[in-house]
Parts: sequence; C-alpha cells; structure tokens
Amino acid sequence: MDGGLLTALGDLLLPRECAGCGVPGAVLCRRCTALLAVPHLAQPRRFPAGFPPTVAAGAYAGPVRPAVNAFKERGRAELARPLGTALALAVAGVLAGLPAPAGPVRLVPVPSGAAALRARGRDHVRELTARAVAELRAAGVPAAEARLLRRSGRAADSAGLSVAQRRANLAGTVALCPGPHRLPPGAVLVVVDDVVTSGATLTEAAAVLAPAAGPDGPPVLAAVVAATPRRAPARGAPGIRAGRPAGPGDRLSGPGTGV
Repeated sequence: MDGGLLTALGDLLLPRECAGCGVPGAVLCRRCTALLAVPHLAQPRRFPAGFPPTVAAGAYAGPVRPAVNAFKERGRAELARPLGTALALAVAGVLAGLPAPAGPVRLVPVPSGAAALRARGRDHVRELTARAVAELRAAGVPAAEARLLRRSGRAADSAGLSVAQRRANLAGTVALCPGPHRLPPGAVLVVVDDVVTSGATLTEAAAVLAPAAGPDGPPVLAAVVAATPRRAPARGAPGIRAGRPAGPGDRLSGPGTGV
C-alpha cells in the first residue's frame, strides 16, 4: 500500500492535532513553531557558578510547554523533527556568539537516568540531538553527536530545592564516559537538553566536560529547546539580554564563561 495512503488513513483513524495549542492539523502548527524560532540567551533567575553560555530557541511557557511535555512524557515521538529543528537553531545561536568561527561542533546530550529511560522507553534528548545534527549538517555546520556523558548516581527529587541545593543534589551524578575521548582539534562542545530551568544540570555537565575540552580549547557551551522565562526583566545582566534574539554580532559573555 502506498505510504501516502497509509498516512492519510492513519490521520483519519487518529487525527493529528498541534501538541502546543490543540488545533487540528500538523503535529506543531505554524504559530506554535514560530514560538520556537526566537533564539535568546537563557538567564536563570540566579546564575549558578559556572553556568555555561546557553541559548534557547524559545521560552518554556504558553503552548511550548505542553508541546515539549508531549514529546518528553507522552510519547509523541513525531515531535522530534520540529523540536530538533528548534534545538539546531539554538546551537547555531550559541555558536554565533563565539569570537571566532567555530571549528568542528560536537553536540553532547545530557544523559537521562536509568529510571527515566525505563519509564519513557526511549532517550528523548538523544532523539533531539540526532535531528539537530542532521539540520546543522544540512546547513553546512560540521556537527556530530558526542556521547561523552553518563549518569553515575541517582539524584533526589529536586522539587522545591534552591539553585544551590539543586547543584549539590546533582554533584557527582554526571560523569565522563570511560575510555579515551578523541575529539578533533578545536572542537566546540555544546551540551544539549530539552529545557533549562535553574541551570543546575547544564552547569554540572559543563564542569564535567571541561577536562575533555582542554585548557586551550573553546569554552563549553549549551543549547536547549526552551528556557524557563525570568519572572522579572534582567537588569545589568551581561551578554545578550533575556528575551532578545541572539544574532551573529552578539558575543556571549556571562558567569562561568571565558569569552
């Protein structure tokens, strides 16, 4: 049977609706997709010490929140394409802030815990990473996935914890994968995840990756699909203002970065 006919039949039996706003049609409608095309520097309410320069494709609010959760928790794997494209846009945004053109780019997915993998039956961050790599390569960026991180322990539930407590809770739960890590000279490591809230996870991952990046290499960067918006406007924060799109002329700076 023709593949297009199978798709049409599937839509009749299980009509598609936008995972963000519920409008019938595409898995993510144009209006909701546009909300993930506003790359900006993520700025947690309180910067954890060592928080890497991080660009988000959109804000984790409004229709974006249910769309990300549908992909992550409700098994809507078809959202990997639009959300992975948004992640690629965020990666391009954070690379644009480097003072010199980026060399080979290696996307390092944040590892999921064993319990989360069992519950979901899949590694959603790696799915996003694969799609983002494909999008970046199509755009001429020499990108590839680098599975450099693993979980080495169990963190307690972080609900209700402060930023400092979240960082302490995660300490020691992320480690480098064993074995030699042969990275191309001048490789830029970009930690990738679906959402950044307090910044504790990305901070821990960047700290673990620093030895692999080397003392003379580019700083460890980060990119996410969406970032929890600040409750109040950023005042005097360095780098790109929160909520303003990242552009090629912007240099990323801020706590924990050497650029």
